[in-house]
Amino acid sequence: MNIKTLPNNPKEIRTLIRNGKIDKSTAGMAPGYVQANLVIVPKGLAFEFLLFCNRNPKPCPVLEVTEAGSYEPVLMAPGSDLRYDIPKYRVYRHGKLDAEVTDIAEYWTDDMVAFLTGCSFGFETALIRAGIPLRHLETDTTVPMFITNIPTNPAGSFSGPMVVSMRPIKKKQVVRSVQVTSRFPSVHGAPVQIGNPEEIGIMDINKPDLGEPIEVKNDEVPVFWACGVTPQAVAMKSKPDLMITHAPGYMFITDAIDEEYSVL
Repeated sequence: MNIKTLPNNPKEIRTLIRNGKIDKSTAGMAPGYVQANLVIVPKGLAFEFLLFCNRNPKPCPVLEVTEAGSYEPVLMAPGSDLRYDIPKYRVYRHGKLDAEVTDIAEYWTDDMVAFLTGCSFGFETALIRAGIPLRHLETDTTVPMFITNIPTNPAGSFSGPMVVSMRPIKKKQVVRSVQVTSRFPSVHGAPVQIGNPEEIGIMDINKPDLGEPIEVKNDEVPVFWACGVTPQAVAMKSKPDLMITHAPGYMFITDAIDEEYSVL
């Protein structure tokens, strides 16, 4: 289904996802609404993961935590179902990717706790409104993501490297992109690095660890934002018995308005 023909209403998009009508990255869908990363862990790990998010608000800004056993995020999207309303999920067991699935009903148990965290898709509408083009939206591809050498702050059993997403920004618009995104700390805020990927351990900008490569033109610089895929890199290092997440680029679309999460 072409993104231009999709409805803008988040509930309608979630219904299409639940019915198997959408199986692609959610980038650019429901502009103006907050999209969220998903992490699900058993109740026994929930406090440690919440503490991890608290110590790492840049990559893991918490939007909502569900009650144990509840798959409905009642604050961000009442009536939704986190077991079905994301196009693609990942299941990690003991630090390894065990499965990539289109719903997680068979994995759900009564002790599951779900975390919704801010996603950089949430500030993309503001960038576009500011006249800053985003090539991954223009080319209908998944934003490139890289595992960096930036360590997160450990909490309990959780530790690992930060993941970043990259967007090529015209040199003359870099300052403006920082100004725009810094208004949205709940969806990663300002960039963590500008123009020097080697400084954060990225040796080849054309070979992302996740997502798809994207061209950086001569009048542009690569700009890197903290990314909500960070918990997946943390899962691979920390090796919890079970962690369920969204697949990179396949987000949960909430009913929340992104401008309501602006601080300026």
